[in-house]
Amino acid sequence: MPHEELIIAATRLAVGAIVTFLAILLWANTRDTAWMLVVLGVIVRYAGVLYATFGAFGLVADPVLFGLPILRLLLDNVPLALFGAAFVIVVARNRVA
Repeated sequence: MPHEELIIAATRLAVGAIVTFLAILLWANTRDTAWMLVVLGVIVRYAGVLYATFGAFGLVADPVLFGLPILRLLLDNVPLALFGAAFVIVVARNRVA
């Protein structure tokens, strides 16, 4: 792994850890469904960052089903689905009937 990629990975891990910690603090202080989905999205996204970093170092192998890397596919798309669900909840809540 080149020096630049190592710095990028370390920065992504550090910033992700801080953001995930702050998201967990927010989760402890809110019971709002939309915010809880955003927090879950952040946590799953950081799990994806960790998984990608471990994969880059060769520490984990990606299970494959029908030629698709299942875990990487889930970790890349589940956060977006959670964010989308949170946005739908906020839009539905603020919609004028």
